Amino acid sequence: MAPVTDVSASRTRIGVLGGTFDPIHHGHLAAASEVCAALRLDQVLIVPTAVQPFKRDSVSASKEHRVAMCEKAVRNDARFEVSTVDIDRGGVTYTVDTLRDLKAQYPSADFFFITGADSLARLSEWKDAEQLGELAQFVGVTRAGHSFPQLETTHRVVEAPSLAISSTDIRRRVRAGVPIRYLMPASVVDYISKHELYLGGLDD
Repeated sequence: MAPVTDVSASRTRIGVLGGTFDPIHHGHLAAASEVCAALRLDQVLIVPTAVQPFKRDSVSASKEHRVAMCEKAVRNDARFEVSTVDIDRGGVTYTVDTLRDLKAQYPSADFFFITGADSLARLSEWKDAEQLGELAQFVGVTRAGHSFPQLETTHRVVEAPSLAISSTDIRRRVRAGVPIRYLMPASVVDYISKHELYLGGLDD
C-alpha cells in the first residue's frame, strides 16, 4: 500500500495583514511577527488597502507613498512581503475580495487573516461574512493580559506585545514637530521626512 500523503503539510501557510498603513509602524510589525511565530507561518503579506469602507475620507498619504513605506519597513525581514492586490484592484477594499484575489494568486496556500480581536468579534458584520471562513482562518490579536470578546471556537487569538502606537498619533506628532523615531523603522521615518508627509490639516 502506498504511503498516505499529508496534503496540508505541503501547503504554504500565509498570513495576511491588511490596513491603510498610513503610516506602517512597529505595532503592525510586532503583531505580524508574533502571529507568524505562533502559527508557524511561512510568510506574512502586508496588504495596504485602496480605500477602507469606514475610512473613505481619512487617508492622508497617497497609495504610492503607503506602499513605499511598507516596502521599506519589511525589506530586511524575509518573512514579510508587501502585496498590492488591493491597490491594484482599486475602489473600496473588502476583506472577501482581498482573500479571493490572493487565493487566485496562491492556489496552494492556506491563509490566516490577521486582525484585532475586537474586530474579529464583529466578523458577522463584514461583507459576505458567510464566505470568509471558506477563504481563510481568522486570527485575532490582543495585548497580553487584555480581555477580549468571546469568539467562535474556529478563530484563533494570539497575544502580541503591547505597543501603544497608532498611525493617527504618528501623523499628529509629525504635524506638531514631535519626534517619531523609534515608533517605526528608521527607514520609514526618513521617508516621511524626505517626502514631507503628514504636514497638512489635522485629523478628526
